[in-house]
Amino acid sequence: MEKIALIVAGGSGTRMNTEIPKQFLPIAGLPILMHTIKKFRNFENSLRIIVVLPEEQVKYWKKLCKEYRFTVPHEIKKGGSTRFQSVKNGLRGIKPGCLVAVHDGVRPLVSRNTVKRCFVQAGKTGAAIPVIDICETVRMVDCTGNQMVDRDKYKLVQTPQVFVSDLLIKAYKKPYNDSFTDDASVVETIGQKISLVEGNPENIKITTKLDLTVAEAYFRNVT
Repeated sequence: MEKIALIVAGGSGTRMNTEIPKQFLPIAGLPILMHTIKKFRNFENSLRIIVVLPEEQVKYWKKLCKEYRFTVPHEIKKGGSTRFQSVKNGLRGIKPGCLVAVHDGVRPLVSRNTVKRCFVQAGKTGAAIPVIDICETVRMVDCTGNQMVDRDKYKLVQTPQVFVSDLLIKAYKKPYNDSFTDDASVVETIGQKISLVEGNPENIKITTKLDLTVAEAYFRNVT
């Protein structure tokens, strides 16, 4: 089964208070998105990599690739106004019978083992997502107040989320719904059960300056 990584990078610099979109911010000598792409290339050299970018960012990305002499083969597809539309655009041209990993462009710390577990499990069950345990105490808040809940009944969800392409293509033909918070929530609407596999705790989504600092430290001291 052909393996494809669909990397969605549609962020802005709003939460970072920077003019540069967060996926292009440098850490450990490379823009974040380049680190992310390299993780999938290192996982499997034959993996097809598709990067979905906002149309207005494509020119800048190509400029960065020249500047950093970044030569990892990848295709570029233009994103939409929402993540849902961007994934939908990225799926165009993908055939049935593949395994597609949808991954956040700003998760450069995903481990090789996490990627492997997702692909292997999705090959068996059709859909697999990485999760990690919640270490903090969790409270539920509603209009009546708040109460503690059993954290063992909840998981934190990461990417890549891997699916047999037939399922993903079918699911993304549905109209957008506000309940779609990730790709698994879209695929569930066609009746597909989602398998959970172990993620890696450092696989954070870089959205704030603190996240950037943590990722920088990890790359410099571990990778």
